[in-house]
Amino acid sequence: MAIWLIRAGSHGEYEQKFIQDKHVYLTKDNLTEDLSKLSNRNDLFTFMEKIYSDAKPKRLYNWVSQVWPFAHDMKQGDLVVLPLKSQPAIYIGEITGDYHFEKKGPSPFYHWRPVKWIGETIPRSNFSQDLLYSFGAFMTVCRIQRNNAESRISAMRANGWKPENLAAVKVKPAVATDNDEHVAAPDLEELSRDQIARVIEAKFKGHGLTRLVEAILTAQGYTTYRSPEGADGGADILAGSGPLGFSEPRLCVEVKSETSPIDRSMVDKLLGAVSKFGANEGLFVSWSGFKSNVPKELAASFFKVRLWTQKELLEQLFTHYDKLDEDLKAELPLKRIWSVAAQEED
Repeated sequence: MAIWLIRAGSHGEYEQKFIQDKHVYLTKDNLTEDLSKLSNRNDLFTFMEKIYSDAKPKRLYNWVSQVWPFAHDMKQGDLVVLPLKSQPAIYIGEITGDYHFEKKGPSPFYHWRPVKWIGETIPRSNFSQDLLYSFGAFMTVCRIQRNNAESRISAMRANGWKPENLAAVKVKPAVATDNDEHVAAPDLEELSRDQIARVIEAKFKGHGLTRLVEAILTAQGYTTYRSPEGADGGADILAGSGPLGFSEPRLCVEVKSETSPIDRSMVDKLLGAVSKFGANEGLFVSWSGFKSNVPKELAASFFKVRLWTQKELLEQLFTHYDKLDEDLKAELPLKRIWSVAAQEED
């Protein structure tokens, strides 16, 4: 059994199609040839050289190293890792069939393999940092082998995708190939966010996450009331505009730090609390994200409720960090740095 990393677009724009279709696609524009009919990588290189005539040989070889395995190396029973861009979570699927070519597309969905999703919306924090490093490779398709990844992910599967037991991990060196993550530059921004997330998990456990959310809302200009730890009557935080908090907008905020994604029923309870407390809108903050159906089903409530996953919470933290209370910044010391923006090897 092999483990393959597959991305659903540079910005996660194809995530829902992957998930709903139960397919993984090779989303490369203009690649309108049945790849199974090409006998070797040199044939694929020659074909791609004609299509992408402006691309340099080095880039073409890189693309070949990703495209060829999708059609020829992946096997039924292999696992695919799909890191989500929409929230800090990962889908894992099992390949259930052979490579398929759809001549009519539509573009860019000419090439696909069927999968069964066996791990849905698994929080990134459940995986150890070295596995996340591999998942952060700047490639659309690559094999994950390093640090005994295959047996470790199999063990997590058997354990219901609970956080990995680091004490039981035995790392073995892997032999690098031209299509695995050893040759792929990592997404340093994503890795940095993972590290910051781990610090937040350690220092703002449980109700402490509510305190961090309140600090961000205060930095945004809201006057807040935070419920004591325990039963909160449907709202962890009440937030209003103006010096006394009497002005609109008025928010009813629920914060969940659990490790399981939130379902629709929990968000419906917040909508009920919005009316109960006389608020205008609701904000649901879930550190572990939401089940995939929740954002779509709540489209009708766009002007009534907002959903923050870890992704949105970190974005707001970075935006308003300078305005946070000095004591809180001392608990969560962050430094802004600049680096050259890496390009995804698509």
